[in-house]
Amino acid sequence: MNKSRYTFQHLQSILANIIAKTPPGQRLPSEPELARQLGVSRATLREAMRTFEAQGLIRRRQGSGTFVTGRLPVLESGLEVLESVDTLARRKQIDIAISDLSIVTLRNSDYAAALDAPVDTPLTYVERIIRIDEKPVAWLIDVLPASVLQAEELPADFRGSVLDYLLARGDQLSHSRAEVTAIVAPADVAKKLHIQRGDVLLAFTAWLYDEQKRVLAYARSYFLPGHFKFHIMRRVASLHF
Repeated sequence: MNKSRYTFQHLQSILANIIAKTPPGQRLPSEPELARQLGVSRATLREAMRTFEAQGLIRRRQGSGTFVTGRLPVLESGLEVLESVDTLARRKQIDIAISDLSIVTLRNSDYAAALDAPVDTPLTYVERIIRIDEKPVAWLIDVLPASVLQAEELPADFRGSVLDYLLARGDQLSHSRAEVTAIVAPADVAKKLHIQRGDVLLAFTAWLYDEQKRVLAYARSYFLPGHFKFHIMRRVASLHF
């Protein structure tokens, strides 16, 4: 049995570089050849390649090999302004779809602490999957006090953005605080996004505040890096001695 000279994450980094340097539509080296080049077993290589297949970067064709796909639809945004995924998609003219929509009322939930609310506060929980070309690319969760949003308030044609709904309703929103991290997908997130446990994701934890600095909503979002790009403009600080 081959013993890999790479960690699994290092192997994926090498494969990502190979894929990035291969023109769209071109075939990658065969599985046996690539495994031999990298000094790994075919089983290890196949497991590592599944990540890129799940992200839509490669596509297997039975009897023909593995090919690099064309340019992925990418939703790109600066982090200076809070916008919904739906708004980003419309600006980029990318068609998205919402699936697995769940809107329920929670009671005695651990989410109350994230909202600085008593544990017995009724909460409205909204979760959904964002899809591009039928492929899951993000899992979004919003939790709000029921006093801010009742589950039955959301319309039948709800497109998945709680933020857009609150703005359209005329709520006085002030600002949002977000924590952005790269994580390895736990089992529940991997299942939702049809990827492998341990795949790298972008995770956002965010709080939305009103003008009185009260927490109106808590959000937890998971994004596939291949379909999302976030950036921030920063000013250069002056030197002080």
